[in-house]
Amino acid sequence: MKKQIEKIKILFETLPYIRKFAGTTVVIKFGGHAMVSPELKQLFAEDVVFLKYLGINPVVVHGGGPQIGAMMERLGLKPRFIDGHRFTDEETMDIVEMVLAGKINKDIVSSIQRAGGKAVGLSGKDGFLLQARRKKLKLARSGEAEAELIDIGLVGEVTAVDPDVIRALEEWDFIPVISPIGVDIEGHTYNLNADTAAAAVAAALKAQKLVYLTDSEGVLDKDGALIPTLDRAKIAKLIRQGVITGGMIPKVNYCLQAIDGGVRQTHVIDGRLEHAILLELFTESGIGTEILEG
Repeated sequence: MKKQIEKIKILFETLPYIRKFAGTTVVIKFGGHAMVSPELKQLFAEDVVFLKYLGINPVVVHGGGPQIGAMMERLGLKPRFIDGHRFTDEETMDIVEMVLAGKINKDIVSSIQRAGGKAVGLSGKDGFLLQARRKKLKLARSGEAEAELIDIGLVGEVTAVDPDVIRALEEWDFIPVISPIGVDIEGHTYNLNADTAAAAVAAALKAQKLVYLTDSEGVLDKDGALIPTLDRAKIAKLIRQGVITGGMIPKVNYCLQAIDGGVRQTHVIDGRLEHAILLELFTESGIGTEILEG
């Protein structure tokens, strides 16, 4: 009986958070090891379904870079990167769309439905959801006064988000699962960065939370310890000091962009933890790093 009573106490501890978040939208960028591990992938699906049953509206935006690379190699193609961007010619774009909007997207949808939820897979082309244009990449060359304009192919940047299809799905209790593929008014297809797409979707929905699942505890200090909260000024300082580096720089900047767009709370958390999303939403201290306006 003691164990049952403890379980009931835990349920009541979560009640204030359930009240706070019921009826709100939480955008989750699903990526990293959580997408690769079958166990974590299914636990993620169960967490998302649990949120839906509590009256919270989860929206999933997923990545898939390693899977795209693996498919290219299977087809005898060598992935090429320029300043962190995958060079995307038409052949590569076909593979990107096949892997993201096809296999990965439908695998996530299937996992959510096995966990008892109702999910619909979308790409940014559906309902003109993720409107995009070709990205112009400027790189400064050593000894050159001006930055050089580099062609990176069909890599896009989000110009607008039309959330109508997401809202329609939410009204019918479906969980949207979005692959980061954009389209322009002429019908050209673009490969989008999933982190950027998630921030843009969260801003368009005025989401309560934007949560990035990563392969890190969150943002770490110079000694490797987790930083629980950061604001704009602290982020700028830590980037200057070389503490925040690599792929974490764009993530924290996307968090700030989402806040500028009307998102209330943004988080970078460890997707390798079981039930990471529930730990973030339903515990007092949460996990990972919360990015604040400051």
